[in-house]
Amino acid sequence: MLYAISNKPITIKKTTNIKMKTNRLFIKVLFLTLCLSTFCVSCTSRNKTTDHKTMNNSAEIYLAGGCFWGTEHYLKQINGVLKTEVGYANGNIKNPTYKEVCTDATGFAEAVRVEYNPEVLPLSLLLQLYFESIDPTSVNQQGNDRGSQYRTGVYYTNKEDLPLIRAELTKLEGQYSDYLAVEVLPLRNFYTAEEYHQNYLDKNPTGYCHLPKALFEHARKANDSTAKPMQSKRATTEELKNKLTALQYEVTQHEATERPFENEYNKEFRPGIYVDITTGEPLFLSSDKFESGCGWPAFSKPIDNHLLNISTDTSHGMVRNEVKSKKGNAHLGHVFEDGPTETGGLRYCINSASLRFIPKEEMEKEGYGAYIKLITPPKPHQH
Repeated sequence: MLYAISNKPITIKKTTNIKMKTNRLFIKVLFLTLCLSTFCVSCTSRNKTTDHKTMNNSAEIYLAGGCFWGTEHYLKQINGVLKTEVGYANGNIKNPTYKEVCTDATGFAEAVRVEYNPEVLPLSLLLQLYFESIDPTSVNQQGNDRGSQYRTGVYYTNKEDLPLIRAELTKLEGQYSDYLAVEVLPLRNFYTAEEYHQNYLDKNPTGYCHLPKALFEHARKANDSTAKPMQSKRATTEELKNKLTALQYEVTQHEATERPFENEYNKEFRPGIYVDITTGEPLFLSSDKFESGCGWPAFSKPIDNHLLNISTDTSHGMVRNEVKSKKGNAHLGHVFEDGPTETGGLRYCINSASLRFIPKEEMEKEGYGAYIKLITPPKPHQH
């Protein structure tokens, strides 16, 4: 099976119990989309060009889940979603109308632009909730709505989101015996739909919706745990010296490196969450930790890459990508491109001294209850 990720198709072997006709249609749709896709993102709304940038405490993703009336209403119920906008994504004409998109000849997908706060709603959780609202194996159909405009897809504007999206799709793929039909592509264009489509079910509570009403209540409750309050500003040098051990201070503030193998969390594989030792900012999950053999904790991805700052580090005669926490600006470690391929190929090599581990059974009490649902049974990777 092929599903599009970045600009390269990835083949996943599954049991062949799908009709050949469906396979040919699915591959044809994906091939057309791949041919049209580029890494240049042009986000165009009707009558104006809008450059959607990631701002502090705000990020965006574009999700196609069938008829955008129901998909938007579902997504906007989730705590942490700041704003939604329905429109037409990744098509081949300019300024399409709803009537034109419904001809099934423009290449557009009905999609929802979702602006969210990654500190409240990590992308991993947002994607998991999105997957719960779709049939990810259905080709060009959700509910009773049929046509290529009703295909499912995740369209990103930040290429750093791709490894996380890939990891979540890999987990989803393991739950099905059929092939996944969810596109994953960079957003090439997006045209805002006509005004009467915006917030349609708010304006028309009894209007058509392909999703059951029970899903809306599920979305409202899915992220209602109180998030762990984090410091609104960085601690002073004196505060950090009083709070941290000498090693923790040197690692987080002076980019020191602890000794390999002889550190607190290298062999820690209990279910739980890893947070910034300086602020309590949630950073990594036990589900994404693997044994790399490097001597330090290794993770395939963060909870949300928007909570990290990545920069080039040329110290010690090497060129590496340094990882710091966004809130605390604490040095965490480095990220390398030699991680497990099935989870995106990244290895976040992190100092134990930069982290605090909270076991799963204590997460609710510590204020991290919203993240419990993101933890999956461990599957240790040998690399």
